[in-house]
Amino acid sequence: MQLAYTRAGTGTPLVLVHGYLGGAAMWQGQVTALAARHDVICPDLAGFGESAGLVAPTSIAGHAEAVLGLLDDLGIARFDLLGHSMGGMVVQEMVRRAPSRVGKLVLYGTGPQGVLPGRFESIAESRASLLEQGMGPTARRIAATWFLQGEAAEGFALCAALGQKVSLTTALACLDAWEGWDGRAALAEIRTPTMVIWGSHDRSYNWSQPEALWRGIAGADLAVVPGAAHNVHLEKPALFNAVLADFLQAAG
Repeated sequence: MQLAYTRAGTGTPLVLVHGYLGGAAMWQGQVTALAARHDVICPDLAGFGESAGLVAPTSIAGHAEAVLGLLDDLGIARFDLLGHSMGGMVVQEMVRRAPSRVGKLVLYGTGPQGVLPGRFESIAESRASLLEQGMGPTARRIAATWFLQGEAAEGFALCAALGQKVSLTTALACLDAWEGWDGRAALAEIRTPTMVIWGSHDRSYNWSQPEALWRGIAGADLAVVPGAAHNVHLEKPALFNAVLADFLQAAG
């Protein structure tokens, strides 16, 4: 079955890929800001959002193939591409599989290592929490780490609600996918114009991860957003949107 997605705007296709416990709904602010210049396509990865009824792959490659398949079905041959968090792993796999299709690449709040060194808790700890405390409490606790203000942040309620749509099976499958993925060796092969965006207080991906992307991808640009954590696009949307638009509209 095809992934669910939202789509709005006209212009160069821009694909926004969400992360763990997320969904297409998290990009509404970016759709509003960018739709005048871009055909913005926001897929719900298998097991998430409106694709919650689909079986989630147990590999990052499986998610990448599903998004590429959706774009094939939509008749979109070439596109700009952004991936956030786990979605950043997915888009790295997409550009590796189809480098000629990607015009510009944005790697946001992400890195090249699936094991997430320096994360606020290990993958094993997240897995144990899911099994012991259940999906609801674990999703809320994880979502709170994405914001400097925790549960008081304006975007927390949206993220918590998206997390509630995710099944335990999907959440565990994605943790397995992270552990089985490592994109470091492929960074030198990326020739697509790339920007790395990172919030300076990100607790999911510490500096070593975006730094590895920035240093490993030839010519990559870097934007470090101060006073923001993992979900910069919800914490500082105006700044995030301006940085993103500037990169996408620049020649190259």
